[in-house]
Amino acid sequence: MMQTWRLICFAAIPILLVIDQVTKWMVLNTPVFNALGCLDRSQLCGRIEISPIFDLTMVWNRGVSFGLGQSEGVMRWVLVLVTVSIAIGFAVWLFRAERRLTCGALALVVAGAFGNVIDRIRFGAVVDFFDFSDIWFVYVFNVADAAITVGAVLLFIDQFLMSRQTNGSTSTSDRA
Repeated sequence: MMQTWRLICFAAIPILLVIDQVTKWMVLNTPVFNALGCLDRSQLCGRIEISPIFDLTMVWNRGVSFGLGQSEGVMRWVLVLVTVSIAIGFAVWLFRAERRLTCGALALVVAGAFGNVIDRIRFGAVVDFFDFSDIWFVYVFNVADAAITVGAVLLFIDQFLMSRQTNGSTSTSDRA
């Protein structure tokens, strides 16, 4: 049973990756965002106001997460190598995962990591566009970022909360 679940998780990775890349393609090909024009910082990026709490705002993220640790030049490639290494390590962990929640969480993180690596290789920065900054969240993000964040939260819940409940006992619904 767990082997089937692992296959589902591995199959989810390219599906999430395609969703991430298609949404980024849509932003890159919508003229109002001026995405490629603002890549070199010589022009302003565009914005589409959707509602009082949500907008689509084109932002190039050259950093690690939430724009922290801006990296250009050779550091761009260091960041790519580190991210790919971590994603591969998580994929190996996914292959060995014994709980469904672990498997799903790792699939989200791996898909998100590779989605952002593709951007970083292509452009030197990551395409971000979901903007809730008008009300409560000051960062602009994308599908890959959301997958990484949700995956990390689920992984935390799984590793630090769920593992304590199953420590010493085997759950028939979660084990193969």
